[in-house]
Amino acid sequence: MTATSDHRVSTDSVEGASRTGRPHPDDVAGAPPPVPPTGRAYRWAAAALVLGLVLAVGFAAGRVGGRSAGPVRAAVPGSAAHLGHGPGGLEVSRDGWTLALDTASLVVGRPGELVFRIVDSTGAALTTFQENHERLMHLVLVGRDLAGYQHVHPEMAADGTWRVQVTPAAPGPLRVIADFWPRGAPAGVTLGVDVPVPGRYAARPLDLPEETVLVDGYTVTLDGGLRAGESNQVLVWLGRDGQPVHDLQPHLGAYGHLVALRQGDLAYLHVHPAAASRPSSVVAFGVTVPSAGTYRLFFEFRHLDRVHVAAFTVTV
Repeated sequence: MTATSDHRVSTDSVEGASRTGRPHPDDVAGAPPPVPPTGRAYRWAAAALVLGLVLAVGFAAGRVGGRSAGPVRAAVPGSAAHLGHGPGGLEVSRDGWTLALDTASLVVGRPGELVFRIVDSTGAALTTFQENHERLMHLVLVGRDLAGYQHVHPEMAADGTWRVQVTPAAPGPLRVIADFWPRGAPAGVTLGVDVPVPGRYAARPLDLPEETVLVDGYTVTLDGGLRAGESNQVLVWLGRDGQPVHDLQPHLGAYGHLVALRQGDLAYLHVHPAAASRPSSVVAFGVTVPSAGTYRLFFEFRHLDRVHVAAFTVTV
């Protein structure tokens, strides 16, 4: 896996400490560590400990839940809303639901209202949604060139109409990805549609590969390789002012979120941390990308009551 940074991504679009500040393995288990050692070999040792903790939690859950149907997998589980569902956001209609957009276009640099509904085959608007990670609707907005990422949460009226204020940063097609879970459905649904933003469009090229990015004074490092069609262990390390960040705050019910978008068609994956994750400086994810290609990974985290976003480009 090769990674590249996006130094343009900052705080508040949703709603990194130097490499000398790696956490001691004891911190993964919850004990307060001294200033940790550094280096890739150290990170691999700590990664093994994180994975061991994930497996231990999975084993305990299996013992509590009854007889296991098979061995515990080493992969870190994602959200149940997306298990076995593959990438989403490629279609305007799926599983009997359609993303009906009521906004014809938006204006670059000017706040505008994005209005839409989720409708069934008869055109009737869906009004009953199941809460998923503390929200009824997750809306991801991003340019076709993977720039200008936003993760927002619109408000729904009684008739099933959703509204949110959006300010496009650049002209060109703006991809709108709606991630929701109809009440009573076995899994979540993700739909996507483009909203025109008139003007002269010039796609921005992705940055060169970079493993560590600096975002709002935080150093964020992405560890782990990705192979298409396999569940891959990915770790995100966080530091600030040369020290590990041990006091992450919950963000939408988890200690971080990872959104992956495939360059070209913008296929969407939303991954949540392992159940064993704690508010330490390392967050573990299990990521399964459906094909070879280039992906943009957006890591969202909350610290000191602010949400930050670090972006990486990964080539599979």
